[in-house]
Amino acid sequence: MKVSIIGAGNVGASCAEYIAIGKIANEVILLDIKKGLSEGKALDLTQTSSTLGFDTFIKGVTDDYQSTKDSDVVVITSGIPRKPGMSREELIGINADIVNSVTENILKYSPNTIIVVVSNPMDTMTYLVLKSNKLNENRVIGMGGALDSSRFKTYLSKAINKPQSDIHAMVIGGHGDTTMIPLMRLASYNGIPISNFLSSEKQEEIISSTMIGGATLTKLLGTSAWYAPGASVSYLVDSILNNKKKIIPCSVYLEGQYGLNDICIGVPCVIGKNGVEEIIDLELNSTEKDKLKESAKAITLMNESLKNFI
Repeated sequence: MKVSIIGAGNVGASCAEYIAIGKIANEVILLDIKKGLSEGKALDLTQTSSTLGFDTFIKGVTDDYQSTKDSDVVVITSGIPRKPGMSREELIGINADIVNSVTENILKYSPNTIIVVVSNPMDTMTYLVLKSNKLNENRVIGMGGALDSSRFKTYLSKAINKPQSDIHAMVIGGHGDTTMIPLMRLASYNGIPISNFLSSEKQEEIISSTMIGGATLTKLLGTSAWYAPGASVSYLVDSILNNKKKIIPCSVYLEGQYGLNDICIGVPCVIGKNGVEEIIDLELNSTEKDKLKESAKAITLMNESLKNFI
């Protein structure tokens, strides 16, 4: 199994690291436009193989898309990262050009690959990849929901002092500070509603912390986070390559599901060897439905900026 990662920055390198350590793929290609960056990171990662016990072949290349030929999965992390004070909307014009060029080059050599989009604004970039290349809906997946859900579970775990592995929770909607929807009502600790352990005030605090989770890290780090995004990508790639059929919240194209059309937005999906194998229809209450509609409106408004790119 072969995975190509476009963009060897912090997120891309973390993706490569976790995929190799997890023995998820036989081969990982790390590609970047900056000469020497991907080659150096690939060599550095390869030098950990004997101590960490993996045999994944890792190769770094500079703008050489032929090396990505016959990739089963391609991960797009390319684009400028969000900087302090910068909204995801501001990234559209810059990153749309980059993502379009990357996708065109990917498909020259891997026309049947499944594409995982990480570049921000993630829902809009996922829509761009799908629409500008007329791909099947199951083959284009935005990673954001997996990351947002892991952040949600982190805050829940801290609040009730229980391990994250025993907490089940998800975030749907857009991958943005004001568009994501942490589903507190459906969150549980080993089957017990999480609301049994938390006051209403604490629940609202956790929802708020989750929604600004990315911005909080950007403020602390001076750039976008990379450990959790890289881990979320590897989790998603693992479910694809090894056909694990995990239910993972992802940004995918909707045609009537949840009453939404012609949009990529985060909803729970079964992820397997064919990419998006099923979209799970959650029974949302009226408040959650209204929030999802508002999230969709905001994403649709951002998507209007893509008129010159599709």
